[in-house]
Amino acid sequence: MTVHAPIQADFCYDAPHKDGVGLATTVSIFADSGHLRETLREDVLAAGVNVREAASLAVLIEGAARPLGDVVMVDCPEVDGAALAALSRLDLRAAKSGARLIVTTSLDSLDDVFACMDTSDPLLLVNPRRSDRLVALGQVLARRGPARLRELSEEDRLMLIRLTEQVSKIAERVDRSSSGAGEGSAFRFAAPSHEFNPGDDQGERLVRASRPSLPDPRLVRRILRQRQLRARFFDAELFADPAWDMLLDLTAARAEHTRVSVTSLCIASGVPPTTALRWISQMTEAGLFERIEDESDRRRAFIALTEKAAEAMARYFAELGRNASRLV
Repeated sequence: MTVHAPIQADFCYDAPHKDGVGLATTVSIFADSGHLRETLREDVLAAGVNVREAASLAVLIEGAARPLGDVVMVDCPEVDGAALAALSRLDLRAAKSGARLIVTTSLDSLDDVFACMDTSDPLLLVNPRRSDRLVALGQVLARRGPARLRELSEEDRLMLIRLTEQVSKIAERVDRSSSGAGEGSAFRFAAPSHEFNPGDDQGERLVRASRPSLPDPRLVRRILRQRQLRARFFDAELFADPAWDMLLDLTAARAEHTRVSVTSLCIASGVPPTTALRWISQMTEAGLFERIEDESDRRRAFIALTEKAAEAMARYFAELGRNASRLV
């Protein structure tokens, strides 16, 4: 993103609120669009939080080292080398200060932004609606104290609850499976048939040998295509299951020995990119996905299954056996 306009900054050191989280929390806003800065400022204040600063992206790109708010909201739909360098610096500063980042971008720039922000665990949004930004702000504020997001719709509240609950259930099933518990779980592990001493290397090799291999990636891709075919005949939202679609996509990629970018995974999820990013974040926190840095190019990063998730998927398909090809 090339910036030619002069630095624009509107400093809004509002009086602290005496209720909600305003006494302890401030937000810094960086966006080139003056209209967006004002909209974000209104929403932040409506949430009961103070705005420390509202300024253009040039403030970040030119390296101005002003103190950051407890939360930093950045809109960066297009990126160039200078913008990526600025985001990388902001990522490090936020990690050191404990500030939480909410960064909005476009699908075209998502991989670049994702790759350069790996330290502060930012919330990334793609072409977000106003309510998407409020959901993100609510997630951040919920970790700092009670927030009253008056403009957050009931639909978005329910979506957040559903997202958290579903991912937690998936993670619990995988954890139970890996410990041999959880009868009836789709990820249930069969107990190894070999007696062994946990400290014995030979026993460990036997356990590893007993684990099934990953399914044929052609089978997994066929299942994904069959699932996507439903959208031609029914409303896609009726069958939206981003967690499972992403697990399938990453399982196929692991079997193919290919790497999956965050943009590609968002597309595979079958839901809007911002929703997909929430799922990716939740699945990562649940220990099912992990971020993999590109050793040959530090500007790139990928998403992959963790070992426990890969093993769960392998055992799931082994349990299905030949019936797997009939899945839709």
